[in-house]
Amino acid sequence: MSRLLLAAAAAGAALLPAACADPEPTPTPTPEVGRVTPILGTTVLRIGTQRVAFLLESPTALVTAPSASVRTTHLDGNAQGETATAGFSLWPFGTRGSYVTALTFPAAGRWRLDIAVDDPSITGEGSLEIDVAETSVVRDIGQIALFSDTKTVASVGGDLSMLTSAYEPDPDLYQVSIAESVFTGRPTVVAFASPAFCTTPTCGPQTDTLSELKERAPDAADYIHVEIYDNPHEIQGDLSRGMLSPVLADWGIDQVPHYRNESWTFVIGATGRIHSRFEGYVTLAELEEALSAAMEG
Repeated sequence: MSRLLLAAAAAGAALLPAACADPEPTPTPTPEVGRVTPILGTTVLRIGTQRVAFLLESPTALVTAPSASVRTTHLDGNAQGETATAGFSLWPFGTRGSYVTALTFPAAGRWRLDIAVDDPSITGEGSLEIDVAETSVVRDIGQIALFSDTKTVASVGGDLSMLTSAYEPDPDLYQVSIAESVFTGRPTVVAFASPAFCTTPTCGPQTDTLSELKERAPDAADYIHVEIYDNPHEIQGDLSRGMLSPVLADWGIDQVPHYRNESWTFVIGATGRIHSRFEGYVTLAELEEALSAAMEG
């Protein structure tokens, strides 16, 4: 073949469409391997079985693998530990999410949680130490709810800015006080939260979720939001002006060590006894399950 023909053939090959060329191999994703950092969402821990929530962070992002393994070890003695699986739930607005599981602590003292993730997107381990008390400083499951005289729309003359820091408040969450709801003969869902001034990684859009639960089951329960701050209308973006609601003292919430303004949610049965409680953000699915169980008695 002449040099002219060879040159033409080479030029034609260069003009072949990409589809005719050998495809580039697709790289197999390599999972990120290393440490994960747990952020505890349940800080009030006592002897017995309870819900434990935590967030996980890798060096680059929030960990969103579907599940994580949790192993407990008693550091102050020989109490039996356990291994459990925690499931991940993405919170509304897609910014954060947490892992939730049920853990049993048979003894008080210092415990360690060893947490591991093994997923195509990330593989890593992390640990944290926690303190488990004999009893809880916050009103607990099985106890009678306190008859707290919380503020309502009627008690503040209809001014919702005195009831909540929410930008678009739901008036339905302020129609009855906790004291009144205990005597309605149906369950009550109470959320202590600060919509505008949530400042920790473990607090989320709790009042929005409470409203969504109300929309799904409007006649199943009384739904009450108690603002963390007693004077939300006076804060105006400066938390140094904020005064904690005295109702937090009724329920022992202000006794939580290093408490800032994390949310607490309680599901109270029709007889006035606390059926479930949640520290930090609790998802709609968890609240629906808790309310259904409370309705069944």
